[in-house]
Amino acid sequence: MMALHHLAFRTADVAALASFYREMFGFEVVRDALPKSLWLALGADAVLMIEARTDAETPIAAGSMELVAFRADERTLSHVRERARERDCYDGETPFTVYVRDPDGRRIGVSNYRLRED
Repeated sequence: MMALHHLAFRTADVAALASFYREMFGFEVVRDALPKSLWLALGADAVLMIEARTDAETPIAAGSMELVAFRADERTLSHVRERARERDCYDGETPFTVYVRDPDGRRIGVSNYRLRED
């Protein structure tokens, strides 16, 4: 079986993007190599690597519907919804998932949808 090891998001502003993920979702720093990269804990031994992109790399396409979704309980989902509306990055929701746009335009979901019954 495989599990998530890491996600790597490339950005023109590592510090700003990392600040967004820390404030919006409460992710803790596990490795600080600013200005080149900053790693945030996702739990279960996985990390979100925020890395500097080169000028030759294409930024996220405006309006992209590509998605990364994080699992959360109902309380966390509500907090993210509130923070997203306050920060004007709220991008809608379904009965189980709240969507936000990060500063680079990535669509990020926070979901409490149960993938399987226990």
